[in-house]
Amino acid sequence: MTFINIEIKAKCFHPEKVEAFLVSAGADFKGIDYQKDTYFNVTNGRLKLRQGNIENNLIYYERSNQSGPKPSYFQLVQVQDSNALLDVLSRSVGKKIVIDKKRKIYFIENVKFHIDEVAGLGYFVEIEASNLMRPEKKEQELQAQCAVYMEALHIHEEDLLQNSYSDMLENILQ
Repeated sequence: MTFINIEIKAKCFHPEKVEAFLVSAGADFKGIDYQKDTYFNVTNGRLKLRQGNIENNLIYYERSNQSGPKPSYFQLVQVQDSNALLDVLSRSVGKKIVIDKKRKIYFIENVKFHIDEVAGLGYFVEIEASNLMRPEKKEQELQAQCAVYMEALHIHEEDLLQNSYSDMLENILQ
């Protein structure tokens, strides 16, 4: 089944202020996940294997590169043996790039917040309003939720990023 996120990614100059807001808003802290995202060569969308101490998933998604809240259509498969899957995908389609990050994960209802420290890139905040656990939520409602939290976290238009971490790191490495 395909789900939808309305998501933003922004440069985060004060991660401690974002975290203070989330704590004061009663967000559910899921923990700190040390993640390795391996992106693979695919002809459509993006395919990544996330290996972490909290999240281990194969994720396929389609999203346009634009700043501001944008829809991302995704499929998620939980993975039991991520090392074996990494080996199979690496041999069959080839690795594109690997992203290492430390991610603090919070939830307020169906909205997921990430405070990321990405190796080679710095600090970021992500907001993902999703219908994964609330399928009745329509895209317009998710857009509104994302906008509310952008305002609450004082995320300005010039802070918004259009590219994925993989694109940003690839641009640095070229």
